[in-house]
Formats: sequence, C-alpha cells, structure tokens
Amino acid sequence: VRVRPFLEGEGTSKDRNHPVTPINVVEAGNALTLFGKHEDATFQFDKVYGPSSTQDNIFEELSDFVQSALDGYSACIFAYGQTGSGKTHTMQGEGFGDMRGITPRAVEQILRAGNLMQHTWNFYVQANFVEIYNEKLVDLLVDIEEEIEFSNSCDDEMMTLNPGINRGSSKLTLRKDVLGQTYVEGLTNVMIDISDIDKGMAMINSILKCASRARSVAATKMNDRSSRSHSVFTLDIAGKNMESGAVTAGSLHLVDLAGSERLKSLEDAVDPQQLKETVNINKSLSCLGDVFSSLASDATHVPYRNSKLTYLLQNCLGGEGKSCMVVNLSPTMESSN
Repeated sequence: VRVRPFLEGEGTSKDRNHPVTPINVVEAGNALTLFGKHEDATFQFDKVYGPSSTQDNIFEELSDFVQSALDGYSACIFAYGQTGSGKTHTMQGEGFGDMRGITPRAVEQILRAGNLMQHTWNFYVQANFVEIYNEKLVDLLVDIEEEIEFSNSCDDEMMTLNPGINRGSSKLTLRKDVLGQTYVEGLTNVMIDISDIDKGMAMINSILKCASRARSVAATKMNDRSSRSHSVFTLDIAGKNMESGAVTAGSLHLVDLAGSERLKSLEDAVDPQQLKETVNINKSLSCLGDVFSSLASDATHVPYRNSKLTYLLQNCLGGEGKSCMVVNLSPTMESSN
C-alpha cells in the first residue's frame, strides 16, 4: 500500500504543515489504521508506505518480482485505487530521474539484466501497450513515431513470443496461442534493442509518451484528469541459452487500473458517456475481485472470461503466474468518505 502526500490546497487543518488525514501508517510499516466517524479500523498488508515514501522505495520492494519475468514467469503488477490516489504517478512517474515510476524502472532492470547475460543468452524483448475502454481493446501505439524500429519476424525457436508481431490493425481480438497463452491479435508490438541500453530506453520512453497521448481521460469531481480506462503495458521476453539450447519465455504486465469511483461522486452523473465509463470500470474491477476470490478459495471454476482485463491477464493470475497489487490511497478526508 502507498499513501500519497497531500497536494497543494488539500487538507482542512489551519496548520498547513499538519493537514487532517483519516489514515495512520503504523510504525512497523505493515498495517494502517483508518479513523472513521464511529469506529476505527486497522488493516494488515505485506508492506505499507507513508506519504514520505519515494519512487525508489516502491521499486526496491518490487525489484525481485520484476526479475521473475526474465526467469520465465508471467508476472503482473497492478496499481489500484480511487481516482486521484496517485496510481499513474506510481506506475509511470515523471521525467528521467528519481521521479520515474515502476514501468520505466522495470524495463531498465530487464534490459540491464539481459545485457549482462549476452555472453551465454540471446534475449528477445518486445513491448506493447493496450487500453481497455468500456470493455473494448484499444491499441495505444497506433501513432508511434516512425523512428521506432518494428519487427515482423523473429527466430523460429523464439516464437513463444506473441505470434501477432506487426504494426497493428484496426481490429483487436483476444486469442490463445498453441501453448495456451492469451495474447491480443492485431496489436502493435515493438522489438526493443537489448544490446544498447540507452537506445532501448529511448524506445521505451517514446512508447510511454505515445500511449499517454492516446489514453482516454476525462475531468471528474475527484480529479481533473481521470483515467477512464485500464492500461496494460506488456514486455514479452524470450531467451535462448547458446550453450545448452534451453529456451525460456516470460512476460511482465504493468497495469494502471482505471480510477474507481462511486457514481454519486461524479460531477455530472447525467452525462451518459461518463456514466457508461464508470459502470464499466466498476464492473471490471469487480470481476478482478471475483477472480482473486475464486483462486483464494480453490474454486473449480475461475471466471476469467467475465471481463477483457481478467481474460487478458489470465496467465499471470492463475497457474504459475505471479501477481502483485499496489494499492494507492489518497490522504484526504474527502477520499475517505
């Protein structure tokens, strides 16, 4: 869990240095207390970061998890929280320095680790970025800059990568490959240069900028730029050991979930488009919760197909996949209500 700091103008205390908040992070860093109108409630988590936490602190906790994708696992990191809680800042961040978020840091770690292993391994890394808006798939890289190098083929033995490697098409469809892995057919995929880390990171930065421009956003009462969709950045990684011939395949999905909102919190709930967006956002988040509940209870049926989000990420959520949820919280009294 990450509690973001107060932004300028937030808080109701007369003392601006100590604005009022309903959240108290316990000293041990693995729980927080919410102060309610009638009673307080304490919740336990694997780790809780207060408002003074940095982007470095968050990624350090996730570094080993990111490495598992290079080791051949399907791994997924979610950023979850209500509108205005800091999800996009946690995932994308800003600039090229200390304010970078999980996504650019994770890619850099993968590229550096793969680069160091080049004397014994050949690695192929490709990236794509898809938006799930009102249960429709949208390619966020349709307008990627021309200088980005695309690849339409790879080593036949490396075809554990998503088979639909191309510049993208107008129709996107969820499919399963011969190994039972879910992928998006028709999605733009970009082969990332792993031999030159600076060049590889420049390509990633171009991808993130292109996706940011294309993502569906709108102004709401909770935030003047609220993400109205789920965005899923994916790195597909395939490796071949040049000595033994062993082949590995993994993937890393970095998911910025749409901001959850109560319908009555919308500034203009009579706007039919915004109403539809909110209904679809909340429904897909409920479906994600249903999948987690089914997996936790060892249910015979797990409802992956109830939403595009859970179907797309099925490989990470079940089986040998790995998932981590970063819950983002706003410290304001308004958000607690």
